[in-house]
Amino acid sequence: MALTQVFFSRQFLWEIVRILSVGIASLLFYLDVIPLPVLLAAMAFGLYSLVKTAAIDLFKERKIGTEIFITIAVVVSVLGKEYLAGAVVLMIILIAEYIASASGERARASIKELIGSVPKTAIVKKDGKEETVQIDDLKIGDIILVRAGEKIPVDGKVTGGTGSVNQAPITGESVPQEKMVGSDAFAGTIVELGALDIQMTKAGKDTVFSRIITLVEEAESEKAPIEKLTDKVASWLIPVVFIFVGAVYFYTRDIRLVIALLIFTSPAELGLATPLVTIAAIARAAREGILVKGGKFLEELAKVNTIVFDKTGTLTVGSPTVNHVELVDKSVDEKYLVQMAAAVDRRSSHPLAKAILTYADKLKLTYGEPENFEVIKGRGVSASVDGKAVLFGNKSFMTERNVPVLTTSENLTDTAIYLSVDNKLAGIFYISDTIRAGAKDMIAGLRKSGVKNIVMLTGDNPETAKHVSEQVGITEFRANLLPEDKIKIVKELQGKGAKVAMVGDGINDAPALVQANVGIAMGAMGTQAAMEAADIVLMEDKLEKIERARAISKRAFRTIKENIIVGVGVVHVIGIVLVLLKILGPVEAAAIHLLPDTLVFINSIKLLRIPIK
Repeated sequence: MALTQVFFSRQFLWEIVRILSVGIASLLFYLDVIPLPVLLAAMAFGLYSLVKTAAIDLFKERKIGTEIFITIAVVVSVLGKEYLAGAVVLMIILIAEYIASASGERARASIKELIGSVPKTAIVKKDGKEETVQIDDLKIGDIILVRAGEKIPVDGKVTGGTGSVNQAPITGESVPQEKMVGSDAFAGTIVELGALDIQMTKAGKDTVFSRIITLVEEAESEKAPIEKLTDKVASWLIPVVFIFVGAVYFYTRDIRLVIALLIFTSPAELGLATPLVTIAAIARAAREGILVKGGKFLEELAKVNTIVFDKTGTLTVGSPTVNHVELVDKSVDEKYLVQMAAAVDRRSSHPLAKAILTYADKLKLTYGEPENFEVIKGRGVSASVDGKAVLFGNKSFMTERNVPVLTTSENLTDTAIYLSVDNKLAGIFYISDTIRAGAKDMIAGLRKSGVKNIVMLTGDNPETAKHVSEQVGITEFRANLLPEDKIKIVKELQGKGAKVAMVGDGINDAPALVQANVGIAMGAMGTQAAMEAADIVLMEDKLEKIERARAISKRAFRTIKENIIVGVGVVHVIGIVLVLLKILGPVEAAAIHLLPDTLVFINSIKLLRIPIK
């Protein structure tokens, strides 16, 4: 939405009419064209909205806002017979209020502008025919046709055709992704080349796109600590200001001086300084595929000095592969070991189980169905296969089950999974996971940004953990961890005074994500659990987005401080001094009052566009 469209939209029509009414009446009164009652009527019309807002703030919200200051200043000007000064002050203040309201709306409009929208209709293929229907009339399972240049209206699976899809509205990544049969498709993304038949799985509010918009819009109401502080400062400042202004009038009896002071002591920009930045920063992050659930977490991320990473699926790709199978029991062969391992793992959901099954399929092996299957969290699995008791897990699991492990692992950098048959160690599977591209650069970037301590957590053995941590540039790691150990480590770090961010997959690491000052879930595109568990959600499995989130949060926090110190503090302090020196009068004060509003707006809204490093 263009800037002019926001500032001259219909919702601000009455604000514009009030400004024009007071402005024209002031000019005509100055030229002796209209009498005083007409000017007062125009002033009353212009003052109405301020009085209404002031009353709501005072009686419903129990707070004193800037509207009360302005109302008192105008009333004082009328009682002091400074009619023209009061009218001009009112007009300029109405302009300032209008700029503030339109600024907030412009920042909010940027959210949908940057993310985009979803089509209201879709082309459905049914019985060999194509029919255009409303999105609300679609049913799960419908086949939707989307051609080049069109937006995908629903979430679903590609059942026909191929195409190149721009997923920037979801992931922030502008490089198009190739889609083919079996690929996932998401509402709000754009087919740039080709055409796709998509079987709908989700529509409307259930789509990833809709959840993104909902999260971003809800984030606006989540105040940052600094915003709560400015609200508190404003509430304490107002009584002090009234006492100060009252004292000045007692000693000077100068109505014009009081009017000018009321304008410069108004805390208007103090309330505007933070929300605009928060909205703009959240919108900017959303455009880049980073969902921040509120200003609170923006500020917390800027202050973080310790980041804890889960290893599997975060620093590594999360798609482990079997590199080697070591035969411990020489009476059996590799085929037998793989069949046993695949049989017990076919009912497991652990990422390592997928590696075993993939390896068995690669060898074109068949394997049986396990009986008495049991998962031992953080250790491994046990089951009966062809009447034999099979244990498959880490070394600690073997020790706990009294399985003698007399051999030493051949490869210290791979994850070693031990297989025992009838309480006798039969073999060792060596599995490794690929380190994500850009992991080392991301860690280096975080250190440069001020993160002093970076820790890697893993359930793997210390040798594997050391190997991965050295490759990505992490000096501290904790290995052989159970899932519940991660939350204990986060608490331990916080107990030492650290501000901790936890980065994980958003599901298995949920307790630690919640415990951390900021929980960051990676690769959560389409994952409801990840969105709910974390404070910040990365919609793509790209580590550089963690560094981007940190950069945006630091820039936002810096912008808030600039707004408060420069846009509010400096301008208001200088203004008050100049008023007390009688260099500025009410009209000049009202005109200058526009400056901090404009500065705060420009400084905040620039977050949507400027390069952030």
